[in-house]
Amino acid sequence: MAALEQGGRGESRAAARTGHPRRAAAFVAAHLVFGVFAAAAAVTEAAAQPPERGDEGGKLHFQAQSMGTLIDITLWTADSARAQSAADAVFGEFRRLDGLMSNWIETSDVSRINAAAGVRAVPVSDEVLRIIVLAQKVARKSGGAFDITVGAYRGLWKFDDDLDGSLPAPADVAARRRLTGYRDLVVDLGQRTVKLRRKGMAITLGGIAKGYAVDRAAAIMRDRGIKDFIVQAGGDLFVSGTKGPNKWRVGIRDPRGARDATFALTELEDRTFSTAGDYERGFVKDGVRYHHILDPKTGYPTRGCRSVTVIAKDALTADAWDTTLLILGPERGIKLAEKLPDIEAVFVDAKNRVRVTSGLTIVDGDIRAHLASGLADKILILHPPTDAP
Repeated sequence: MAALEQGGRGESRAAARTGHPRRAAAFVAAHLVFGVFAAAAAVTEAAAQPPERGDEGGKLHFQAQSMGTLIDITLWTADSARAQSAADAVFGEFRRLDGLMSNWIETSDVSRINAAAGVRAVPVSDEVLRIIVLAQKVARKSGGAFDITVGAYRGLWKFDDDLDGSLPAPADVAARRRLTGYRDLVVDLGQRTVKLRRKGMAITLGGIAKGYAVDRAAAIMRDRGIKDFIVQAGGDLFVSGTKGPNKWRVGIRDPRGARDATFALTELEDRTFSTAGDYERGFVKDGVRYHHILDPKTGYPTRGCRSVTVIAKDALTADAWDTTLLILGPERGIKLAEKLPDIEAVFVDAKNRVRVTSGLTIVDGDIRAHLASGLADKILILHPPTDAP
């Protein structure tokens, strides 16, 4: 079953990714730090920062809050009016999709499916059907390491405003575990319906919905004639084009470092970048870290990795696989990732070692020289990840 990241009000990561908008700051499952990004405070309306002018345009920055997280857009363009219009359209699209996929909105397709669990099949929109079909494919490919029925774990752990360092009773964990299982999610393509076989089951699209939304955002940008941009929603990111004559640089957060600390850099163009990590919400008790990423097969926080970053052609794919690979751990995760087309991954394992798939090369040493020569398909280690429980 898919890894589960507990979100706001004890909700799973999957649910958190389509969670309540007022809980955005707590829902960021992975913090990616970009050389192009200023430190961001959450805002509720689109706002542009003054552009940095260059020969081929300027950098414009917009932020808004939707789908339970901060939506961050950076564009390289000389047309500020077009940029503002595109950003507004993107934020509107996120709100539309949230209305279809949120667990917090009673009229959403997801909420209607959950309310009818064990009773009846529910007609759903084409987009929700498409995402659920893909989620089931990932579940099968991963041997159940991705499972959107992890919604059953909602409210079990306390990792947000309710954090008090307590652990759920083993009997409660076992009871929730019996309500998960992707094979008990029935999709009827002919009737375009979805049904959960047993009462008490629940799905959440949070582990995949933001990736779809980011891809939609990229399509909107390009349809409006903007080709050089970054769109980020929580831990999900789409990098398009370049920043003037230079490629965009993105950093991988240090899992045990400060919130804005990165330990590695790479350069991307027309690719997506998604990170799942165990560091956003949780606590250490008796030397053991309890965190928001739960393995639904056990109902307890996963232990195999501290973070996994997936690089792919589309955000939907990257979003589906980052947490899945984190749950599988470096040995099984790398083995599976090598079989997946157009996917590379960076693992920080439980022993703080950095490991990558075969399409990437780790480089370190002379940072200036590496930056000057370019970082395509390279992971530049700025310093070893901080080691701590």
